[in-house]
Parts: sequence; structure tokens; C-alpha cells
Amino acid sequence: MDPAVYNINDGPKDGKKVFRKLGTCSRTFFYILNREFGHQKELEERAADSLAGGIMQKGHQCGMLWGASLAVGAEAYRTCEDQNKAIAVAVNATQKIMTSFSKRENTINCSDITHCDFSNKLSMAKYFFSGRFLHCFNLAEQWAPEAVKSAIEGVSNKEILSANECMSCATEVARKMGASDEEMIMVAGFAGGLGLSGAACGALSAAIWMKSLIWCREELKKSPLKNPYSKKTLNIFYQATNSKILCSDITGEHFESIDEHTKFIKNGGCGKLIETLAKS
Repeated sequence: MDPAVYNINDGPKDGKKVFRKLGTCSRTFFYILNREFGHQKELEERAADSLAGGIMQKGHQCGMLWGASLAVGAEAYRTCEDQNKAIAVAVNATQKIMTSFSKRENTINCSDITHCDFSNKLSMAKYFFSGRFLHCFNLAEQWAPEAVKSAIEGVSNKEILSANECMSCATEVARKMGASDEEMIMVAGFAGGLGLSGAACGALSAAIWMKSLIWCREELKKSPLKNPYSKKTLNIFYQATNSKILCSDITGEHFESIDEHTKFIKNGGCGKLIETLAKS
């Protein structure tokens, strides 16, 4: 898909409808972008439910971003010649999507947008009865064309990216969990706290999504939002990090480029945590 001919006014106009039908923000944007790229993935999209509400409803990066990142990762896998290039493209496209989202919302975090603690029943009730949930539906409708535009630009911009070896903490976790080559690239944009942002751990989200895929293969219709496999992984993660979840806190790093992140991983950075998540 050529970004030069993409007209944002022709972008998707059914964000609310899709959100209502599918039920979660993360699945909605995985679905919408996959549809635009011409490759639907029902099972993988359903597994993305577990990233809704800011990673299992914990209020971190908005699920729309996780879902969109999975979609551009899938497109990077389809269009790139090798894995290194695909990882770089997935990270670059995720960054473009996050920039677009942040310009609209002035944040990337679910809790800032929803003003809701999904673990608190009173807070959830307020979220729904106050009508604040409508903001999320409106956001899905309004941002969808911009998300598609950013995604197309991101996956099309291959020539300026590093030709060196590229690694993603999320891809490494998925690989150690037995992921296919495609699944490994799908999560590549999660690197460094999603698009190298330093926010909530991308390796954790990759492991949660992989666990949800396993659960979805066993449960053919149910949503994996609160599946026990992912809950176990989250608990093990908290134990391993002393309840830290931000990439910048765990690593003590702020990655400026995929090359910096690759060097960190190659030198053993987060190696123990990656192994722990893979075995969770």
C-alpha cells in the first residue's frame, strides 16, 4: 500500500461499530489495520484482548496501541526480506503510530484516558455511568484513519532503517516460547516498552499475548482478557522485577534507537527476565 496515494478521508469510518462488536480496544485496532492491509487473523486478533485496558486492564499503554503494533508487525513480516529489517520496520511503524496517538490524546496511557482503575468496581462503575467510556468509542472512530495512515507510512519506510542486526526483547521472548517467525515479528514493535518508549515492558506484553494465543486455541470462542495463563505470567513478572513494570525502571536505560536496544539485548540485558517470562 503506497502512503503517497492514501487519502485519510477515505480511511475507516466504523471504529465505533467494530469496537462494539469485538469488545476490546486492542482487538479493534489489530482488526482494523489487518483489514486495511488485506490480511485478517481472527485467532491472533482475539488473543490481543489480553492487552486491553493497558495490559490486562492495568492502565498502562492504551490497548489500541498494542493492537496496532501487532498489525504493523504482521505487515512488516509479510513485506520485508529478512528478520532484521522486519524488526526495524515494526519498531519504526509502532513509533509513528504512537506519535499520532499521542498528538491526539497527549498521552499513551489507558489510565490517563479512561480515568479508571479497572481493578476497582466503584471506579469501573463510574467509568460507565459517567459516560467516560464513550470517549474511548469516539477515539476509536476518530483516530482510526490517522492510525492507518501512520501504519502505512511506517511499514513503507524501509530505506532509511538500519541494515545491521536488529533485536527486540519481545521477539526474543516469543522465540523462546516457540513462536513462529511471523508471531515473533508481530510483537517486535513492543521493544523497549512499546516503540522504545520506556513504558510498560514489551517483553511482558509479548509473553502475555503468546499465552493468550495458547488459551485461544483451547477456548474457541471466549475472550482471553482474564485467562489464567496470562495472569500467572503477570504474577511471575512482578516477582522477578520487584513489582517494577516500566522498561526504563527495569533496564535503567532510555533507548534512542533500535541499534541501542539491540546492543543492550546482545550484551545480556534483560536476559534473565526474558528467560523467566519464556518459562512462565
